[in-house]
Amino acid sequence: MLKGISPYLSPELLKVLHEMGHLDELLLADAHFPGHTLGRRVLRADGISISQLLHAILPLFELEKSKDALTMMQPDGGDPINSDVERDFMGVAGKYFAPSGPPARIARETFYERAKSAYAVVMTGELRAYGNLILKKGVTPVTAPTE
Repeated sequence: MLKGISPYLSPELLKVLHEMGHLDELLLADAHFPGHTLGRRVLRADGISISQLLHAILPLFELEKSKDALTMMQPDGGDPINSDVERDFMGVAGKYFAPSGPPARIARETFYERAKSAYAVVMTGELRAYGNLILKKGVTPVTAPTE
């Protein structure tokens, strides 16, 4: 166990976050998402919600400064947007960076295609419909090392 690191972050997920480069994408998938079918690198975070993971990841992870830094799936088939899910995700994200607006929304099939090229898919315990979120990694600012 490390001090200052959330217990929601497994050693494998910490390794993946560190390995990711600029513009690589991390998909935080709900429990219903076909992550093992679509993802090339899949990690498990069973029983952990996406909001809990966001609280753990965002202090360590610089988001790209673009309108699609956070991307969600657009409901289809006449399904309504669950504004509680978006509000929850954006509320957490807003604690760590200043979003320029709501998350980008893309159609299900486009989202599935993005999942195939994501650096990693994290299967969570999130049960809310359309509770999937893609994070696009930005450039980590240079800071002087502390001694």
